[in-house]
Amino acid sequence: MKKLYDLIVIGSGSIGVPVALEFAKMGQSVLVIDSLPSPGQGQDKKAIGGIRATHSDKGKIAVAQKSIEIFSHWKETYGYDIQWQSNGYSFPAYTEKDETLLKNLMKIQQNDGLNIHWLSPEEYRELNPGINMKGLRGSTYSPEDGSASPLLFINSCHFKAVDYGAEFKFNEKVIGFQIENNKIISVKTNKGTYHPASVLNAAGVYAKEVSLMARIDIPVDSDSHEAGISEPVGPFMGPMVVDIRKEPGSKNFYFYQNSIGHVVFCLTPDPPILGINNRATSTFLPMIARRMIKVMPMLANLKVRRTWRGQYPNSPDGFPIVGKINELDNFYQAVGMCGQGFMLGPGLAELVYRLITESYTPYDLEVSKSFDPYRDFKGKEMFK
Repeated sequence: MKKLYDLIVIGSGSIGVPVALEFAKMGQSVLVIDSLPSPGQGQDKKAIGGIRATHSDKGKIAVAQKSIEIFSHWKETYGYDIQWQSNGYSFPAYTEKDETLLKNLMKIQQNDGLNIHWLSPEEYRELNPGINMKGLRGSTYSPEDGSASPLLFINSCHFKAVDYGAEFKFNEKVIGFQIENNKIISVKTNKGTYHPASVLNAAGVYAKEVSLMARIDIPVDSDSHEAGISEPVGPFMGPMVVDIRKEPGSKNFYFYQNSIGHVVFCLTPDPPILGINNRATSTFLPMIARRMIKVMPMLANLKVRRTWRGQYPNSPDGFPIVGKINELDNFYQAVGMCGQGFMLGPGLAELVYRLITESYTPYDLEVSKSFDPYRDFKGKEMFK
């Protein structure tokens, strides 16, 4: 007799694994399928670990605040140390234009329930003593934001999902769906066939490919970003530093010191590097090193351990695509995280559970408006 799963999740990354945990914890039968050999082997392991609710949209702020609540209580809830620290996020301003932008956004963020305030240059220097004060006009500061280890989180999340009864199929590639009467009645892989009540596309950079198997096109395309990590040093930094200025070859960049002393850093290339090529470039490290030293000169002697390259599966407006597909009765999307899947994953998993089981609240519907798969995509996430 064939087994019917309440949910089949395609993708065992920063969204798929927390969703599996949430469904299994609530007594639902769930199967996760991934072509890679273990959880988090796509883009999740390339995340730098930052976790913030400092976004420019009510939906992302609310979901990320829930994620922060989950991350910050993970050890006491599940017994696993994921190296969580509430180090905060900061967006320093060195131009009048950026100061005005950040202060205007701060009012919107505060209205949406974010704990964020403006620091004078002197107040900010107390948090990050090595900051370059020349031209500094001040900084926003969100003290409840933080960071954790993507590796430790995804693995502990997987372990707990299995403990609750979730099943995982690794090294197995989804190759198609059998669709009848506007429903996916089976998920076909290169190794077998599985039968779902509902299907969730959480395939990250392969989200469009998976969606097209169901004859549904979605506006998700990937570009590449590079990141790096230093050797561990003694604690010297406070919050994550996000510099939103543009320079030749790059837009914003950001860096922080994690709980075990490494400085982790990333940069947004300009123009974007499209595609899913994972080869690191020779231009990244010199570019970001110059920018980091400019903002914090004391980093000049920092030794870099390694750099890497990963992808951001982007939607046109910078907001995730989450929700039910109208053309099919049981197909859902949780894609287009724009490089923020790690920080949104736990909070989004709870929302996805309520959307799929139709146990959502009016507030859930309000929060998920900007994630609607059928929106016009004319908005813009200011803190993408």
